[in-house]
Amino acid sequence: MPEFKLTINDVKTGRSFQKTVSGTESDIFRGKKIKDTVDGSSFGMKGYELQVTGGSDSSGFPMRFDIDGQGRKRPLLTRGPCVKIKRKGMKKRKTVVGNSLSASIIQINLKITKYGQKSVNEIFGVEEKKEETKEVKEEEKPKEEIKETPKESEKKVEVKKEVKKLPEKKEEAPVKEPKKEQPKSESKKEETKQKEK
Repeated sequence: MPEFKLTINDVKTGRSFQKTVSGTESDIFRGKKIKDTVDGSSFGMKGYELQVTGGSDSSGFPMRFDIDGQGRKRPLLTRGPCVKIKRKGMKKRKTVVGNSLSASIIQINLKITKYGQKSVNEIFGVEEKKEETKEVKEEEKPKEEIKETPKESEKKVEVKKEVKKLPEKKEEAPVKEPKKEQPKSESKKEETKQKEK
């Protein structure tokens, strides 16, 4: 019987858990496709219901939901998983696996749709981490440190402002054109005319 590595995603917490199934536990995945639901009681998750969201084969090629069959295919893809489209109208030919589970599939991705009585952490033997809030962290700090932090941030801001100032541009004085000298004979005539008047 095939051996599957299950990657189970807990939608509530956003955490993922891994489990390996083989033998009779893996029989439930026979003939299943992407988006089909599976009962979790067959592999130790009593009361849970999971949905198949994807997977990959032994060479690492991903499964695609809209391609029927079990083998590898090379379709021309325009959108969706397994392909990154960078501009409008772009197409890429990618090697993907069909949406049906088979013996060639190694990893199966699952998402929890219905929860049982036991929590997921209890089933997988993981301790729940207590999240510390920001308020608790601030209370733990001494009051002196809290007072000093705003001053330090103000200094940093002032330093940044000083660095950003650009040097002022110096205005260049306009260049004066040299005066044209009049011939001496003309200047003497003008002086005599003025005297006569």
